[in-house]
Amino acid sequence: MKHPIPDHNPMRGQFAPLAAKAPSHFALSVTDGVATVTLNRPERKNPLTFDSYAELRDWFLGLQKATDIRAVVLTGAGDNFCSGGDVHEIIGPLTKMTMPELLAFTRMTGALVSAMRACPQPIVAAIDGVCAGAGAMMALASDLRLGTPQTNTAFLFTRVGLAGADMGACALLPRMIGQGRASELLFTGRAMNAQEGLAWGFFNALHDSAALLPAAHKLAAQLAQGPTFAHGMTKTMLHQEWAMTLDQAIEAEAQAQAICMQTQDFRRAYEAFAAKQRPVFEGD
Repeated sequence: MKHPIPDHNPMRGQFAPLAAKAPSHFALSVTDGVATVTLNRPERKNPLTFDSYAELRDWFLGLQKATDIRAVVLTGAGDNFCSGGDVHEIIGPLTKMTMPELLAFTRMTGALVSAMRACPQPIVAAIDGVCAGAGAMMALASDLRLGTPQTNTAFLFTRVGLAGADMGACALLPRMIGQGRASELLFTGRAMNAQEGLAWGFFNALHDSAALLPAAHKLAAQLAQGPTFAHGMTKTMLHQEWAMTLDQAIEAEAQAQAICMQTQDFRRAYEAFAAKQRPVFEGD
């Protein structure tokens, strides 16, 4: 995205395009400010490994300083989104680790969710087929979710002998679908089908599989063409206001909106309205 720090500012060197370096453990393409991140192991339903966790974490962290990305589409190759951590490449080795090693791993997986929530760009998840475990958490950490009638989402940690409290699930899921429904899914590990997910507010919309990715790209493109600085502010406030009282939230939003009123995009919107034209936002 175009960062509000101008080219002549001495801090500008800290900000750079993110798409220049090709990732090793997922596929990446960038078109017109929209990055498409594809989990790319379709023969195994796109499971995560130690290395892909770390690379995804670092890539989403890098979005905070990216100048070329305004929105993200997160999806999986083939007919599935993500089956979670690879049973053989992750779960097997975890059974042989010491407590400090295990804590390093669980902190790393949680850091991926934190990075997704902290990046200013809106993330649109395009979810087909299996969406389980860490894959379900990546979907939950996204800002918007599109599914298909075939999508099944399972927070299945309890089915492998673990707590449902993983990667922020006990904080994020109740806020998304309600405490009672979240409790059921996290205690039982059962799959939430697509219609449940839509009715409960987990999915923003359902599409046929063939139309899923085009719909996600269309939505992401609309967001990328909007006031990206203001979008980043919206995402920040949505995240931070969980821990605020109403009065604190109102004051925080007053300050946030006053900051946005100082942007050139706000001025462009007014001038375009006065001229009966559509505004062209530049993110500054």
